[in-house]
Amino acid sequence: MEWIFTRLPLWWRIPSPPTVRHVIYGLFLGFSLSLTSTSIALFFQRRKQERIAAQFEARPIELRSDEVLKGVTGLIGNTPLVRINSLSNALGIEILGKAEFLNPGGSVKDRVALRMIDDAERQGLIHPHTGSRIFEGTVGSTGISIATIARARGYDATIIMPDDVAEEKVKALLSLGADVQRVRPASIVDKKQYVNIARQRALEFGKEEPSSRPHLMSSSSSTVVVSTESDDDDDADPLKHEQSALKPRGYFADQFENLSNFNAHFEGTGPEIWRQTNGRLDAFVSGAGTGGTIAGIGQYVKPMNEDVVVALTDPEGSGLYNKVKHDVMFDSRESEGTKRRHQVDTVVEGIGINRLTKNIELALPIIDDAFRITDAEAVSMSRYLVQNDGLFLGSSSACNLVACIKLAKKMGWKEGQTIVTILCDSGNRHYSKFWNDGYLAKAGIPVDQSIVEDLLLQPSA
Repeated sequence: MEWIFTRLPLWWRIPSPPTVRHVIYGLFLGFSLSLTSTSIALFFQRRKQERIAAQFEARPIELRSDEVLKGVTGLIGNTPLVRINSLSNALGIEILGKAEFLNPGGSVKDRVALRMIDDAERQGLIHPHTGSRIFEGTVGSTGISIATIARARGYDATIIMPDDVAEEKVKALLSLGADVQRVRPASIVDKKQYVNIARQRALEFGKEEPSSRPHLMSSSSSTVVVSTESDDDDDADPLKHEQSALKPRGYFADQFENLSNFNAHFEGTGPEIWRQTNGRLDAFVSGAGTGGTIAGIGQYVKPMNEDVVVALTDPEGSGLYNKVKHDVMFDSRESEGTKRRHQVDTVVEGIGINRLTKNIELALPIIDDAFRITDAEAVSMSRYLVQNDGLFLGSSSACNLVACIKLAKKMGWKEGQTIVTILCDSGNRHYSKFWNDGYLAKAGIPVDQSIVEDLLLQPSA
């Protein structure tokens, strides 16, 4: 038997007992050392974690500082561009809308109201939480924006507006705690015109203390501020000057003439649009009420690219279309014997005017074209957008998008050019007029989507 084992190869032979014993000892020691070292490592790691955890109390997940906005004003601006799919696909170009209805006050006017109040505070014209009151004459959207920001900043607001504006705007203002006065529509030369009444109310606010005299100050934008100061020379006495600053003041915002309106768009909206389009912008389209939007954005994009077409949207009854096309501020509907009861009698609110403001004067040099939009076209566009894009927009937004179609057709664009316009507000401020089919029927305005469909099918120039 021993002879057989000696004949086997070395690797097949059974090792001797001492060798087996040594191998078993080695495996046991190796396993023991591995287990011991792992246990020791885990023990010290657990102790380290316990020491670190003991230094901190449990707390919730924290947001980065740039994700937390400081109050409602932090929500204003930086609105997205939204592609209008139905119009873009039909025309073969990009129709993009600046979604200003996403501002907290619901409209593009949030930017203007914030800038006017910021500028007034920087100039020391008004101070928060002093009982000061902001006065403005408006057809609604600017008033809502002012009331929103005034409430957040510690001011009261008085809004004077025509009595024929949509009822939803009045309800919004009252809900925001603003004092609202509604007056009959009138020409700007009439003392009873809503803007003039707002200015006068601001003056009267400074006379409410019987032992004081009104002190009038004028900002660079001709905005009137009224305070109630004593007859002493406050500038010679710092204490009295400080006390005077804390007295209630009446501030007339004056969006039509206040250049803060222009600056809000020149320094805010314009750069945003340029950045969001990466500078690939062929046209900008906008209506004009005060003129600040088209002036500010137009004056920004034109120097960036002089080939950008800036086009004005103008509703029925407004004189701006003729001012751009013929350099005459006149509308045939305003001629003798044909003038309607109201100066601008249209269901479109927020744009259209028959006088030149400082903001509009800044826009005229850079406006390349203008388009007259009828009430029927605006109504048709609003219904078309709901049906095809799910967008529920207001009257001025609808006018802007009609003008986008007309501009694209006139320029013969159909190869991917980009037109940007402003989606000023949503339709929820226009239920009683623009979105009221019964009201439109009485006014003789058809509710017919085919008007827009026909515009899209028209051949390009």
